Amino acid sequence: MKIGFIGLGNVGGKLAGSLLRNGFDLTVRDLNQEISRPFLDNGAKWGESPKQIAETVELIITCLPNPAASASVMEADDGVLAGISSGKIWVEMSTTDEEEVKRLGAKVKAMGGEALDCPVSGGCHRAATGNISIFIGGERSSFEKILPVMKVLGRRILHTGYLGSASVLKVMTNYLATANLVTLCEALTTAKKAGMDLSTTYEAIRISSGNSFVHETESQVILNGSRDINFTMDLVLKDISLFQAIAERVGVPLEVSPLLIDIFKDGEERYGSREWSPNIVRRLEEACDTQVLASGFPGEMVDNEPEVSGSEVVARV
Repeated sequence: MKIGFIGLGNVGGKLAGSLLRNGFDLTVRDLNQEISRPFLDNGAKWGESPKQIAETVELIITCLPNPAASASVMEADDGVLAGISSGKIWVEMSTTDEEEVKRLGAKVKAMGGEALDCPVSGGCHRAATGNISIFIGGERSSFEKILPVMKVLGRRILHTGYLGSASVLKVMTNYLATANLVTLCEALTTAKKAGMDLSTTYEAIRISSGNSFVHETESQVILNGSRDINFTMDLVLKDISLFQAIAERVGVPLEVSPLLIDIFKDGEERYGSREWSPNIVRRLEEACDTQVLASGFPGEMVDNEPEVSGSEVVARV
């Protein structure tokens, strides 16, 4: 299968790397042509435009930072929609808005193509090794067509239902991760001020009922001081705002979500939109005149699990 991949950022570049590493016929494109150089040097082709990519491949994957970027890539005069025809499949791997992916998907279907939303979850370090989780929304028949490709990109693959359903679940899980990050910042800062050794505190959380994936990843880069989790404050704010919008649309009066949005708006104003998201802990460090640091923790996360073919996760019935 010939695949086109548009968007080689923190997540997209790692996903595209898995495709190239596993021998797929790959065409790539990014606004920053320089970051495509390693892909081209290793056998990928360069796409002159999204339209040209859509015309020459069977499967078009977009992995972009926000819904506006996706709309531009899809709907520009030389965009993906201009090159879509019968039999083509568009896979939206960006974290985006349910209604927006439905809107663009309808346009793809009107041109005779198929559309799925396929956001990923599990951290950039797991995207790099093909061990990330993938949610897939869309027709079951379309899901089965792309499943062999998704098994290369991810370890656990869940068909979530209709087009757009994967995007709802993705922003929900990112909301949960953000809530966990903020509470870990509060816990670690409080432990430091209470005189606890932070290496011991880390282990206490890790072996307790308070443990989580976020603790085992983001707490480590917080304590190292790098705060580098390959995810920035603007992306967190985008995702939790999308979740808040869903709740408002369906009439759920959330209480924690608005607080998280305010916290990350403040973090953006203080440290910049492109600051690593775990550095939200700086708000507490500054307020308490302390540093939440400990020795022996890595500056970035590396996935040590072997790369194996993924499998479908089947929901209970």
